[in-house]
Amino acid sequence: MTFTVAETAPAMFLRGLRALDHLLDLAAASGQDEAVILATRLAPDMMPFVAQVRMASFSGRSCIARLTGQHWPKTDDAEATIAELKATVALSIAFIEKAGAGAFEGAEARRVELRFPGVELDFNGEGYLTSFALPNFYFHVSMAYAILRQRGVPLGKKDYLGQLALI
Repeated sequence: MTFTVAETAPAMFLRGLRALDHLLDLAAASGQDEAVILATRLAPDMMPFVAQVRMASFSGRSCIARLTGQHWPKTDDAEATIAELKATVALSIAFIEKAGAGAFEGAEARRVELRFPGVELDFNGEGYLTSFALPNFYFHVSMAYAILRQRGVPLGKKDYLGQLALI
């Protein structure tokens, strides 16, 4: 059995984003001060919860856009509530769901260039997905999960894993 970028990328990002949406529901239901949750960091040099959710959402939709040669929907990165973060996650889910399999034609070989201050990365689509986009995405989802655990939000591994693809 072969996995293609067209099958793998949307499925993996949708799975993680839906789990992240569920984590946001649990955070809201915890009764804790939203501003405190959004500002919580695991370490002083790490991004706070709000940025972890933003980055996960951005990572999913920007990867799909890069692989399909589209522009991704932008946000203003000004979310100040859990409801606003849920809207950003929903935007990413809707964008990914809209990308049809045909849009991924040639995605494995499509050139993806990333430029950050002091760093230039050049990938083919498959390498970008497997060595950068998915690990980066799941890093941010994991950090959001870990921050909520640190805050005492009642959640567990099943909440992180989300819906399992059972036979």
